[in-house]
Amino acid sequence: MSDQEKSVGVLGAGTMGSGIAIVSARAGFKTILVERDKETLDKGLDLIDRFFVKSVKKGKMTPEQKDLVMKKNLIGTLKYEDLTDCEFVIEAVFEDLETKKQVFCQANEVCPPETIFASNTSTLSVTSIAADSGRPDRTIGVHFCLPAQVMKLVEVTRGIQTSDETYDRTMEFGKKLNQVFVTTVETPGFILNHFIVAFNNSCIKAYEEGLASVEDIDKAIKLGLGYPMGPFELLDYIGMDTQLQVSLALFEQVQDQRFWPPPLVRRMVDAGHLGRKTGKGFYEYKGAGMFGA
Repeated sequence: MSDQEKSVGVLGAGTMGSGIAIVSARAGFKTILVERDKETLDKGLDLIDRFFVKSVKKGKMTPEQKDLVMKKNLIGTLKYEDLTDCEFVIEAVFEDLETKKQVFCQANEVCPPETIFASNTSTLSVTSIAADSGRPDRTIGVHFCLPAQVMKLVEVTRGIQTSDETYDRTMEFGKKLNQVFVTTVETPGFILNHFIVAFNNSCIKAYEEGLASVEDIDKAIKLGLGYPMGPFELLDYIGMDTQLQVSLALFEQVQDQRFWPPPLVRRMVDAGHLGRKTGKGFYEYKGAGMFGA
């Protein structure tokens, strides 16, 4: 079968799920985006469409290519039964072990035996997620970096029971997605979050203590270290709710104070200043949404 004839399922139409759906559909795969309620699904599809509209304006794709991706390659649904032809099913739901287990259990009831289940978890054990999936040997971790539709990096993590065939097929899948897949062992935070979560917390703490302004810290990191984005720009992309959640999850597992979120993180979450998704974070944005500016 050609890539255009194969299907990829994406569970969850939030920030990560919508971004992963963009990557898959843009690469030519028929992409089934599954959500549990129509409001969330419609919001995700709208955000995806807005991203491609911007891509056309920037000359990165033609209007015809956009129409092909949105009308042929991308399907939104509330039914798990629509996953029956998927070669890969990628979950991108809330970073909660029971929630991830639940969606894979539902997918396992309708997907053929050869379908690979891939978890986008950034902090949880792939082995634990796979345990109740019905196919632990065909379950693997694929952590897309946010924003998935812009960043190339994907961390691939094998659980204890992940088979060699599953790993090999996943790495080949990465090439077809035009992403860069790197392999990491099953450890809290994998590669990226092991460094970036603690680093971002340190930057927030420095700002809290009056070291420098948000803007100047971002400029220093970009110009001094060569980063494409400053830590506060990145945090506004990630979302302060996500930073809080991931920080607490990592701290619970490793008991390292570097991962404990500074007080400002909780205050911003309580105030609804989550970043781009709400229109205000460390910076203000004209329009709310994960692709808004």
